[in-house]
Amino acid sequence: MRLLVVAFLIASAARAGAGGIAVDVGHSTAAPGAFSARGTPEHAFNRALARDIALSLAREGAPFHLIGERGEREHLMDRVHAARGADLLLSVHHDSVQEHFLETWMVEGIERRFSDRYAGFSLFVSRKNPRLAQSLACASAIGTALRRAGFQPSLYHAAPIRGESKPFADRLNGVHYYDNLVVLRHARGAALLLEAGVIVNRDEELELSSEPRRRRMADAVAAAVAGCARSRQGRSRKEIQDLTEWFAFRPGPLAVKH
Repeated sequence: MRLLVVAFLIASAARAGAGGIAVDVGHSTAAPGAFSARGTPEHAFNRALARDIALSLAREGAPFHLIGERGEREHLMDRVHAARGADLLLSVHHDSVQEHFLETWMVEGIERRFSDRYAGFSLFVSRKNPRLAQSLACASAIGTALRRAGFQPSLYHAAPIRGESKPFADRLNGVHYYDNLVVLRHARGAALLLEAGVIVNRDEELELSSEPRRRRMADAVAAAVAGCARSRQGRSRKEIQDLTEWFAFRPGPLAVKH
């Protein structure tokens, strides 16, 4: 019975997304994205952080809608359609580096790839999005909040190297233009993508897998994002507790081997 109640809360949050925030879990179970320095798929990092952002948004009283939380969203346009009507689409990802920067090392007898060259968060908006001004304002607000919480932008995506050269939209706060990202350019509302950190960096991978660190980042992101949403929807302490227990019940905890 309790799980039915929590499922109802999740469904209510999804309906609230029509006037709130769509939190998109980047990648999927079948296409998990990059692999960390110790072999954890990016999707696991994305899901863990997106869940914490959703809980922080609930505490902020901001309506939200989780997209791809079960790992089923393989097609990018499905994510765009699922976010239709939201005030803001926030796509949650974790970063890697260009192939030519990757080195190899052994982890429990398995060869893994890593690069300690870069670390930090990055944010992206598209100039082809119809709500560019709001997208950029929200991205800058998130960057500001993350810096105030002690996190630093990576900045390397603007480097004049093959595969990068993404111009700055707001250098101080780590915001870049990335015009052709599908979920950003095709979204009808404001949209931005967060790369929370570089999982192929061996030290930052461990930091990103830390629950206290992840929650601190989620709180900073949610506080900034909530200010970009037009509506608020208060949730009781009981509802927030139920959401927390629901996410704990769902499969797929983030575990990185030290």
